[in-house]
Amino acid sequence: MTTMFTVGRDDLRHTRWREAAPAPLAAGQARLRIAPFALTANNITYGAFGEAMHYWDFFPTGEPETGCIPVWGFATVTESLVDGVDVGERFYGYWPMADEAVLAPVRIVGEGFVDGAAHRSALAEVYNRYLRCSSDPAYRPEHEALIALLRPLFITSFLIDDFLSDNAFFGASTVLVSSASSKTAYGLGYCLAQRRNAPGAPTSVGLTSAANLDFTRGLGCYDRVVRYDEVATLAGGERAVYVDMSGNAGLRAAIHGHWQDSLAYSCSVGGTHWESLGGGKGLPGPRPVLFFAPAQIKKRVGEWGAIGLQQRLSTAWTAFLTRIADPARPWLRVVTGSGRPAVEATYGEMLDGRVAADEGRVLAL
Repeated sequence: MTTMFTVGRDDLRHTRWREAAPAPLAAGQARLRIAPFALTANNITYGAFGEAMHYWDFFPTGEPETGCIPVWGFATVTESLVDGVDVGERFYGYWPMADEAVLAPVRIVGEGFVDGAAHRSALAEVYNRYLRCSSDPAYRPEHEALIALLRPLFITSFLIDDFLSDNAFFGASTVLVSSASSKTAYGLGYCLAQRRNAPGAPTSVGLTSAANLDFTRGLGCYDRVVRYDEVATLAGGERAVYVDMSGNAGLRAAIHGHWQDSLAYSCSVGGTHWESLGGGKGLPGPRPVLFFAPAQIKKRVGEWGAIGLQQRLSTAWTAFLTRIADPARPWLRVVTGSGRPAVEATYGEMLDGRVAADEGRVLAL
């Protein structure tokens, strides 16, 4: 039997396991065993924005009321009817929270392939591309957990930093980052820190909960870290950009109300505070704009070429990974688990925000 973890589209706390007999492969398909995959606050964001951003469309459950939250990780080919995708090969990419996946590889090259399944044809290609580990210069077997946990998030961090820089930070002197202890947020903080002392570089301010204050300050990537209830103590007259990783409507309203027209840009990214989500209609200052990473990728591929973008990303990723895994002061501890109870428990802890900021959860079914 194949196993998939599903959640209620309208209630992320409603979960159930979907079992089905594995169907025979059709010509042009390959079956892959998924393990391991990462489960982070980013995946909760996928669930929170599942309808709006079409995240439910990647791995249909066959039930209109449920969805499968996508995860990033690795899988090994166990059966293949595709030339160029061989049994035993390992691939990195976007998977269902399940024990296996059946893909339809097309555009197969040395670096990997694209899933050509009809239901994914209209979805963003960045999520449909699978990298062959044996050809990936960034791959190391010993780094699989960190790659699964951080690589997709850091790409978003890198692209937000690039987007803001590309727009001269909208004339702002400060970048505010909510959910500053989250991995995508401190990836952005790391990128901003690399600009310190450069002409026009903004000051970064991490916004976080009291529980994560010490951890976030200890990272050293933000110029300043304050609690959410201290937002009003910041200088509201200076032009600022808000990068919203939390999706918290109350916090967004407080920031827009404090900075008002001094808020140069409001960038909506995530939904780590998924139970406090809300719109931005009627707020003072600029209208919040959803950041869509594939759009910035498309722009840079047009300007730099795919190889040029990949080279820049690879250089930044390698430096970030070195910092994350610094044995003297690592930013992240990998915590592994396997089986249904581990997936259920970790998912529940993620929903409740009970996973320690310095932990990274890596799972398998």
